[in-house]
Amino acid sequence: MTKYNTLDDHYLVIGAGPVGLAMAKSLKTANLPYHQVEADNDVGGNWYHGTYKSAHILSARKVMEYPDFPMPEDYPDFPSSSQMLTYYRAYTKENKLRDDIQFETKVVYINPIENDLWKVSFENGDTIIYKGVMVCNGHHWSKRFPSYEGTFKGETFHSKDYKSTEQIKDKTVLVIGAGNSAFDIASECARVSKKTYLSVRRGIWIFPKTFMGKPLAALQVPKLPDWLQEGLVKAMLKLTIGSYKEYGLPKPTTKVFDRHPTVNTETLMHVKHGRIKIKGAVSKLQESQVVFEDGSIEEIDTIVYATGFDTSYPFLPKQMNRVEKNHVKVYGLSMYDDYKGIYLVGWMQPRGGVGSLIAPYAELLVNLAKVQDKISCPIGMVLREMGEPLPTTHLMGGGVVLKWITKMNKRIGKIENKGKKIDLKLNGFANKTLNGVEQAKMKDMQIF
Repeated sequence: MTKYNTLDDHYLVIGAGPVGLAMAKSLKTANLPYHQVEADNDVGGNWYHGTYKSAHILSARKVMEYPDFPMPEDYPDFPSSSQMLTYYRAYTKENKLRDDIQFETKVVYINPIENDLWKVSFENGDTIIYKGVMVCNGHHWSKRFPSYEGTFKGETFHSKDYKSTEQIKDKTVLVIGAGNSAFDIASECARVSKKTYLSVRRGIWIFPKTFMGKPLAALQVPKLPDWLQEGLVKAMLKLTIGSYKEYGLPKPTTKVFDRHPTVNTETLMHVKHGRIKIKGAVSKLQESQVVFEDGSIEEIDTIVYATGFDTSYPFLPKQMNRVEKNHVKVYGLSMYDDYKGIYLVGWMQPRGGVGSLIAPYAELLVNLAKVQDKISCPIGMVLREMGEPLPTTHLMGGGVVLKWITKMNKRIGKIENKGKKIDLKLNGFANKTLNGVEQAKMKDMQIF
């Protein structure tokens, strides 16, 4: 990468997972010059480096695929991780994206500098200046761990590091968590471990993958009021799941769509078969034992922390790290109102599949980037002035997002005109430069 010193007419795309590939394709189609980097040695993101061998998608093929690049007809409704990786490699080849990706290249710092440019420092010591940065670093890499009193002498690892049943075979395993990874890994444990415990500290909504033979995520339902949708979903779950008490699980206390659902009923069958025992929250660790909040104690060989991930941008200056819980304080799902040229893309977790949303969003973002070239103030500022709210959650309905994208594309002209009016009032705008380089803390962290 030493051949580059400045690419001040280029955008930098960070990451070559599903989001980064869609972003690169849209830039390429629009003939906007870009440079793409990926920390790993292949495309696919989490489907390349972060899933276990037996993993399958949770939503459905039709909502995971890019609208302009259908998955092969012989793919099942719920493709495997290897099939998903093959698909993303095919998408890369079809759109001739690979030659513009620099692999095994990690970003350590991004800094706004004079003339509204962005200085990007890489792990190998190189520094390149770009016109703008599209951050597509994903949200399944910064591992979250709980903190407990005491110490544990057995083996522990995060669900991100689970790859195959060899890690849990013939062991007494405690899986901590109630999300999709927790339930998937607990089900794998149930088949090969000596004994499996699943620690669930609060009630969660559990969905079946299919309903009436169709993938639940792909069902076409009419537009209904939220209260009616919730009532119908609860009725469906009552018929398919029944009472949570029957499985020893706590009753959910949130609304159905307030948290990401756990799409897995296989684990419930293992509970009924006696292969998985539900436990409450962990109280403390004491060498080979785990003490739970109800006072019970179990001898454990291995703990799997299926405790999720943090949305993280370790290469951004502290002033630009605006993450609240797991959602990012940006306008239009990716833009700040006080900086232009940087776009944080793909942090949201829509109900449905990423492919059906990220491709049209990437096209919208390219259109907004073109508008940014015509105005001085940040697009985020324009959207704020037009009444666009900041997000309050990382969970979003797929249909809602698609409707918003359609509306925004129709308003491109109005956004440009509003930006020009704001420019007149401001009499010019420039990004605030930040002096010095704050090196990211890289211990136990993958930097993109």
